[in-house]
Amino acid sequence: MNARVRIDRLRLHAFHGVMPQERACGNDFEVSVEMEICGYDGSDNLDSTVNYAEVIDAIRREMAQPSDLIEHVAARIASAIRQEFPAVGGGSVTVAKLLPPVAGAQLSSVSATIPI
Repeated sequence: MNARVRIDRLRLHAFHGVMPQERACGNDFEVSVEMEICGYDGSDNLDSTVNYAEVIDAIRREMAQPSDLIEHVAARIASAIRQEFPAVGGGSVTVAKLLPPVAGAQLSSVSATIPI
């Protein structure tokens, strides 16, 4: 059987964006990941699934590398999950920039979603 595991709205401060103040001061981001875990056996054994704490470590590592585009950040996170967690057979990564600095617009967030 397969299982779906979701990491929902992990909040991090990072330095992504094309504007100079985004690189200097950073911004708050939320990362959500949904993973299809292939071959989950229904047991209570961590070895039969994916350790979400290790996935969070991979997310933190990728978020620590500044990028211009949140699409690029999401793609890097998806790639890291594919490479490091072979039991993940699909899903998606969403990176949301909270309160993005867009002149003349009041936005709660802007996000990009990339398939795993």
